[in-house]
Amino acid sequence: MIYRMLADLVVILHLLFIIFALFGGLLVLWRGYMLLVHVPAALWVAVISFKGWICPLTPLENQLRQAAGSEGYPGGFVEYYLIPVIYPVGLRFDVQVFLGITAMGINIVIYAIVYYRYKLRQGRGKR
Repeated sequence: MIYRMLADLVVILHLLFIIFALFGGLLVLWRGYMLLVHVPAALWVAVISFKGWICPLTPLENQLRQAAGSEGYPGGFVEYYLIPVIYPVGLRFDVQVFLGITAMGINIVIYAIVYYRYKLRQGRGKR
């Protein structure tokens, strides 16, 4: 039971990390120091996508599921709703690269907004 709960927790953390890597740049608008946390996360997701690597959270989750005596993802909210988002069926390398480019594009737009707002605030301060 504990291993299944830990595996579910890893899946949830994995999804939260993906969301943070995609949209965490918006937190920079709130707290500038988030730049120091978000940029490495976004770069990690890009490298994973472009190299076709597997995130270390995936083998950890699989080990926990095996320790729980499970091979797949039987029933439950986490397995039904979250796992297909993180582990789409038939994910090919070209699709993975496209997702990486999309992630970079999202972050470029977000950081352009962050830069624009920063410049806007600097301009107000000079008056």
